[in-house]
Amino acid sequence: MTTRIHVAVGVIYRQGQFFLTKRLEHSHQGGKWEFPGGKVENNETVHEALHRELNEEIAIDTLAMQPLITISHDYSDKQVLLEVFLVDQFLGEPTAQEGQQQGWFHQNELTSIDFPKANTPIVEKILAMNL
Repeated sequence: MTTRIHVAVGVIYRQGQFFLTKRLEHSHQGGKWEFPGGKVENNETVHEALHRELNEEIAIDTLAMQPLITISHDYSDKQVLLEVFLVDQFLGEPTAQEGQQQGWFHQNELTSIDFPKANTPIVEKILAMNL
């Protein structure tokens, strides 16, 4: 039986662009771009996890987040439950803290970026919002 990993994900949005990081090659789905976030620990809420992960991974402090979409996805080797939030109020300049590539991308660029399959509904939701 595959364990489901609960992940808090932040869609970082500012001035018409979205901040993405590229997964390190040795990680699951390595080499693909992603919206930053990470695992929800047993002793924290999803909001606490997202605030902590975004501080650790991209050095920002979240001021507000709005629920965007919840996704359950089954990779052949791993199941994930993604709780995704739009984060458009934060302090600091997002900067990848783990040595991975990073970038700001316009909404229309998202369809040509190589994301993990679980992120497809996130991109579709963003495109439907027409930000």
